[in-house]
Amino acid sequence: MYKSIDEINERIRDGSVRVVSAEEMPDIVDELGVTGALKEVDVVTTGTFGAMCSSGAFLNFGHSEIPIRMEKMWLNNVEAYAGIAAVDCYIGATQESTTRNSEYGGAHVIEDLIAGKSVELHARAKGTDCYPRTSITNEFTIDELNQAIMVNPRNSYQSYNAATNMSDRAIRTYMGFLLPSHRNITYSGAGCLSPLPNDPTLSVIGSGTPIFIGGANGVVVGEGTQSSPGAGFGTLMTSGNMKDMSPDFIRAATMTGYGVTMYVGVGIPIPLLNEEIVKHTAVRDEDLKTSIVDYGTPFRDRPVIREVTYAELKSGSIEIDGEEVRCSPLSSYKKAREVAAELKNRIENGSFTMALASRPIDSQKRNKPMAEKGYVCHVNEMMVSTFVTITGQESVKEAAKRLLKGETNHLPVIDAENHLIGIVTTYDVSKAFANDAQDLTVSEIMTKNVITIAPDAPVDFAARTLQQHNIGALVVIDASRHILGMLNSYDLGDLVGGRGRR
Repeated sequence: MYKSIDEINERIRDGSVRVVSAEEMPDIVDELGVTGALKEVDVVTTGTFGAMCSSGAFLNFGHSEIPIRMEKMWLNNVEAYAGIAAVDCYIGATQESTTRNSEYGGAHVIEDLIAGKSVELHARAKGTDCYPRTSITNEFTIDELNQAIMVNPRNSYQSYNAATNMSDRAIRTYMGFLLPSHRNITYSGAGCLSPLPNDPTLSVIGSGTPIFIGGANGVVVGEGTQSSPGAGFGTLMTSGNMKDMSPDFIRAATMTGYGVTMYVGVGIPIPLLNEEIVKHTAVRDEDLKTSIVDYGTPFRDRPVIREVTYAELKSGSIEIDGEEVRCSPLSSYKKAREVAAELKNRIENGSFTMALASRPIDSQKRNKPMAEKGYVCHVNEMMVSTFVTITGQESVKEAAKRLLKGETNHLPVIDAENHLIGIVTTYDVSKAFANDAQDLTVSEIMTKNVITIAPDAPVDFAARTLQQHNIGALVVIDASRHILGMLNSYDLGDLVGGRGRR
């Protein structure tokens, strides 16, 4: 059995269309079967509402009485890109204010415009014969703009990794605040209600697909940047008229320690044209898997801790290494439901119709990492390969001798298999002598949580690590925690602003 877009649109126009949300569809398929569900239901609505950093808007201001070609511009002190045309700009959601930093950014400007608030424009130019003006300051609302078109390069991930932190310190990321030693998990996405999991083969979603975005009727432009549907991580480039949007479905936010982001509500209707599409829309949270990865590892290929379903994530806790770990969403499932419900209402009242994609999106495409061709200096090029070590059973007096003999301030502590188990510094030894504790063993005074680095890490990352932890040296280790070398702050010169205490 098949349906056509024209049949569905005719039912929308005459008011007989049957629309259900993606949450409802699995039970309908269980009850009626795939063929019965295809006969009964015409459209499945989806929805998601989460942080979508890769978002922004094109704005056109119109020409001033004395024309200006804006070359640098700021909106409420947030820089916008003016290298497009004389009075056009693109403002990115994550751009931060020059005066308020991450408290206010491009996303806040966009939300303020959608809410009808006045925004200040300041622009500079060099002045030309046809555009003689060199500066302008003005205030405007969205109604005074010729165009305000949201164009988001990357929205609505098909799936997204959940995050935890296996390191020994808390970290602040775009996945929120992650406690040390995997004490919490964060995740994003609406699971079975999200758009792309309901069309994983991209059989109906493509360029030209009508969507709900930010409260407006919009469109899929095409594949999103960084899209990797072949690996289960597809994305969409989306667009909509900001003048039709609502602050109910566009919200600015700041992730502490990361920066500005924007929450966007996106809903895509799935027209049920055949049984294969019906099967895809019967997906449940138990069917959708993602990975919990260690964000405490500062590299692209983060270690996978375990695979997990969205049903497990939504339960509120996940087991890791025999422990129940609390997990929480960064996106709003309540708002995602509102998106799907509003889209359903628009279809039922005839203000939203279906359309076939004008150009398909490759469902097998996989994203590639950056091809780094420039010279990058790595830790193994600057580390000292000759170093002195000590075991935990040896005395503090022996540690003092080796520190003096080795002309170093840092003494890695190893076990019988030459694995790193701690570190002792001149400060630790001096403190032991001052407290008349020089007869203690090294293991009793050593620091067990050693800040280490891999030999293939870039030296600028090593410098940031030294500054972040306020230490004077890093132990370079391999994957088995064998010591390969030492990297001192003074070896990095200007890359380290100041040497640490240890």
